[in-house]
Amino acid sequence: MDNKTMRLRRARRTRAKLRLLGRPRLCVYRTPRHVYAQIIAPQGDRVLASASTLEPDIKARIKNGGNVEAASVVGEMIAERARLAGVTRVGFDRSGFKYHGRVKALADAGRAHGLEF
Repeated sequence: MDNKTMRLRRARRTRAKLRLLGRPRLCVYRTPRHVYAQIIAPQGDRVLASASTLEPDIKARIKNGGNVEAASVVGEMIAERARLAGVTRVGFDRSGFKYHGRVKALADAGRAHGLEF
């Protein structure tokens, strides 16, 4: 099995467990150049809030979209937008990525700005 297939299997397993919680999930996706985050409704049918390094207001605050600094800015923004949408408790869906580097930075920034998971 290749790395992508293994990552997708881990993601599917995590999402199955998060579905049992019945709370919105903070879904993180990363590419070499960018970081994306979405808060998805418990039913999985709506996106309640989103943030990524492609947005102009975030792009103005960072130099490069694919580093830990950019991920922490995205974490701050997703926490702020979640609060505006009325969401405080979420399940953390790391999409099968290891919990270190940019994924960890985004999660830590989200926790520091009010998200609970």
